[in-house]
Amino acid sequence: MSGMAAPSEYFILSALIFGVGLAGVLSRRNLIAVLAGVEIMLAAANINFVVLWRMTPDAGQTGQMFALFSMAVAAAEIAVGLALVIQIYRHFRSSSIEKPHLLKDGEE
Repeated sequence: MSGMAAPSEYFILSALIFGVGLAGVLSRRNLIAVLAGVEIMLAAANINFVVLWRMTPDAGQTGQMFALFSMAVAAAEIAVGLALVIQIYRHFRSSSIEKPHLLKDGEE
């Protein structure tokens, strides 16, 4: 035994994690829970980046750089997303996903 799992096991794990994130995005009505689901899906993509990097000979640091860039984009996304959620909460006193459509008309 080499001590390392087969790449297919990591891909299955990544698909399961992505499915959990997708289920969270589709089933929640709270904006913060939806953002958490998106972050879970990005974590699953990072697992795939690193696994594919480990499988490719002479890839250098490509997979790690993609994963690091993806983490930076996720951090920026969550910062902007939380700022929007805070502003929506201040305006509507709710973080429900159904309220923001009212912003375009300006009515409550």
